[in-house]
Amino acid sequence: MFNVLPQSLKTGVVTSSYPATPPEVSSLARGRPEIDWAAWKDARPATAVCPTGAIAYQDGNGARRAQLDLAKCIFCGLCAEVDPAIRMTNACECAASRRADLVTAADYRLNSDGSHAGLTSGPVVAGGGDPGSRPQRGRLQSDGPTTEKRSSLEDTGRQLAQRIHALLGRSLHIREVDAGSCNGCEIEIVGLNSPIYDLERFGIHFVASPRHADMLLVTGPVTRNMELALRKTYDAMPAPRLVVAVGACGCSGGIFGVNYATRGAVDVVVPVDVYIPGCPPNPYALLHGILLAVGRLPEKK
Repeated sequence: MFNVLPQSLKTGVVTSSYPATPPEVSSLARGRPEIDWAAWKDARPATAVCPTGAIAYQDGNGARRAQLDLAKCIFCGLCAEVDPAIRMTNACECAASRRADLVTAADYRLNSDGSHAGLTSGPVVAGGGDPGSRPQRGRLQSDGPTTEKRSSLEDTGRQLAQRIHALLGRSLHIREVDAGSCNGCEIEIVGLNSPIYDLERFGIHFVASPRHADMLLVTGPVTRNMELALRKTYDAMPAPRLVVAVGACGCSGGIFGVNYATRGAVDVVVPVDVYIPGCPPNPYALLHGILLAVGRLPEKK
């Protein structure tokens, strides 16, 4: 123990100051894919290689509607490998309070060979938000949030302690439920309690019982064997209660979808307040989603 203390003092503070500062994500990390919608020549190659249908299109009357659904995206980067109009960024702050806000679409005129003749409208977010698209190309480039969005996050971080205190006393309690995950998301969630991210600095703690929880953090597609357990966990929570769907599987069913063993997305079984895309979302993405969810507590009350 006496050997540990000097080393700890020598190391100093290692905890991230997020959200007061931008997330310290590696430039090699894979985050949200970004499409140069105006320069996109053909949606078919990317659609063909996408394993979850995150990139899709529908043709009719010489026109095409193409879309990117972040709730289904596993950030694999296959689309960027076959299409120069798509690049992988390391942006991880992708959480949304509405499922529709994770879908961005655009309309095109078509050439006779099925390629895009030109952009007619969009891109637009299905939920009415700002897609934040920029005409940039390449792969694995850094892409941080805009100044306006960063300012909003900083305000959220500063106000978080006051909100938790006003609404829930001194802390926010989270019950995590693995409804069928591969455990990738769980590894990132465990990281939230490390000295680097230190979730407890916000007064947020994980608890064993749903009766003590204010927030339900659900990972994985909901397997049919876990459906009843998830419903019972949700019903056991006191009101007001929040539900956060974690990862592509929790947001949409992900790579598993709906089949004989799974029901798919979490919102098929219980109402969801915030969706956190990713496969898996890193701890910064999880923090962003949790902070966003806390901002919805006044609506619940």
